[in-house]
This record gives sequence, structure tokens and C-alpha cells, in this order.
Amino acid sequence: MALKKFNIIVAVSNDMGIGLNGDLPWRLRKDMKQFSLLTSKSTVNGKNNAVVMGRRTWDSIPEKFRPLPNRVNVVLSRTLSDPPPGADYLCGSLDKAMALLSDEPLNNQIDLIWIIGGSEVYKEAMMSPLCHQVYITRVSSHVQCDAFFPNIDKLKYKQISLSDIDGKEQEERGIKFRYEVYQQINN
Repeated sequence: MALKKFNIIVAVSNDMGIGLNGDLPWRLRKDMKQFSLLTSKSTVNGKNNAVVMGRRTWDSIPEKFRPLPNRVNVVLSRTLSDPPPGADYLCGSLDKAMALLSDEPLNNQIDLIWIIGGSEVYKEAMMSPLCHQVYITRVSSHVQCDAFFPNIDKLKYKQISLSDIDGKEQEERGIKFRYEVYQQINN
């Protein structure tokens, strides 16, 4: 069985911060809309995308938005024995999640796989040869964070431009941000 590749999506502050006390340190409507569009838009009719996240990331999603609609929701946990209510699958590791999503019957039902957090899952995903692209929202601010995204290894990833991703600086409610996409060089 060939393992599917995945993409990562994350919003980071100037110092690579991604969260504080289990929550996002900012609320950007445009970014949430972009997140929803990218993670739910399949490139193949009749298939859904999957989102893979750690248990704390699952818990940080407001209950009214769980599970993330029109996506297969996979939660990673070493301590849970059953999927949290609303989640489609529970896996003990990123490797097990990728094996599950790459094997029958899910292999034929899943188009794109998105890693959506948290920091430990991101760290493992960035080291994986299965990581294809990393979609980053760079929030131009210094905010207090207690969770961080790993620095991007420029020997392993190169920045690319995609026609459907606007890389120009934008602003919402006084917060400036821009989108960047990196692709693993050996992919």
C-alpha cells in the first residue's frame, strides 16, 4: 500500500506562535474562510478531504463547529480509546492515521489530507517525507503564545506561488497577514 501525501495548514505569528491556552491568539474571518475552503474543497468529484488533528486541537474547536463539516475528521491521541463524540476516527499516531487514510476503503473516498494541528502534530508532520505542501498564514504581530510551529527548513522546503493563493499583504481589524505556500523539495 502506497501512503498518501498530506498538506499542512497553519497560521503563525512573527515568532511562529500558533496558540495560547488552547485557543487561537487572533480571530481573522478571511483566514478562517480560507482554511475552510482549502480543507474542504476536493479536487475530485465524489471524494471528501480529511483533516487530521491532535486531541487538544479537536477540543479547541467550538462544539458547534465539531466535527468540521464536509471533511473526514481524524483525531490523534495516545490516551483515548474511542473517538471523541463527532470525530470519524481515532488514531494513536500520525503514521497510523496515514495508514488508515491510505488503505481501503478510505483510500478511494479521500482526496486531500490536511494536518491542522497542534504543535506536536505539526512538528512530526514537518519531518515526514509524506508532507507535500505547507500553507501558512503569516500574521504580522507579536502575540503571547504557548504553542509554536517549527521553523521551516529552507534546505527541505521551498516557497512556491499558486494561482489560487493571494500572497499579498492583507489586513483585517488592524491585523496584517499574508499567505505563503512551501513545498517539500524532494516531492
